[in-house]
Amino acid sequence: QVQLVESGGGLVQAGGSLRLSCVASGRAFSSYAVGWFRQASGKEREFVGVINWSGSRTDYADSVKGRFTISRDNDKNTVYLQMNNLKPDETAVYYCAAVIDYSGSYVQDRYYDYWGQGTQVTVSS
Repeated sequence: QVQLVESGGGLVQAGGSLRLSCVASGRAFSSYAVGWFRQASGKEREFVGVINWSGSRTDYADSVKGRFTISRDNDKNTVYLQMNNLKPDETAVYYCAAVIDYSGSYVQDRYYDYWGQGTQVTVSS
């Protein structure tokens, strides 16, 4: 069992930056791939990016490539999402999620077993 708690959301102006954190509790966190997703009001949840168990591989949605970076510190049971040059249409609740890493692609939310409660990111124009 893994429990995930996101933090770091808030209000930022367009072009600004935020760093979200996802802290995990439970066993063997370093065995899990961790994905970030977001859901804007009235829209479906969408994939943002994912990091594999060791941090050696990441994958991102095309819309955030070059602006967002995912990293992890397994000693601290924490995964980070650094978001730069934020845009107003990226206002959403951001979620982290975890799945045992069997070297899959994990870009679809249906693969994930554990989810955090989400943190609100609001980007003003």
